Order: sequence, then C-alpha cells, then structure tokens
Amino acid sequence: MTKSFLDGEIDCISYWLDFPYEIEKRYRKMVREDRDYAELIFDYLVEEGTNKYDDLTDAQFKKLIRKQYKYIKDVASEGFL
Repeated sequence: MTKSFLDGEIDCISYWLDFPYEIEKRYRKMVREDRDYAELIFDYLVEEGTNKYDDLTDAQFKKLIRKQYKYIKDVASEGFL
C-alpha cells in the first residue's frame, strides 16, 4: 500500500486513513511472521508517519513517508541484528 501511495496510485487522504487500519488488521499475523519487521513498519510508517499527517502539507507528508519507507527497505535489505 505504501508503494502504491508513493507511486501516485493512492492519494494522501486515502493512505492516511486506510494504512493504519490495514496495519491494525494484520499486525498480529505480521508479528508472528517477523516481530522486528512488524515493529519497524509500525514505528516508522504509523507512529512516525501517518500520525504526523495533520501537521504537514501533502507534499511534506509524501516526502516523510518516502523517507520512512526507504529507511525500512534499507534496514530490511541489511537484515536485522
């Protein structure tokens, strides 16, 4: 969903409203599969991402989500310690 947002397939408001809901629905399963990755996604894309929507312009919000997403991808590609 985040990639679709960054690629322009989902608008800011839809992403802001839907992404936290989708994470909440899937979080338990995500934790069973990989706790570290689930927590990283939650921390960076929900707590430090979508929760900041009200304080940012749409452009700033997209820039923040892009930065958070890149960080998650970088950490995942390096592996968890």
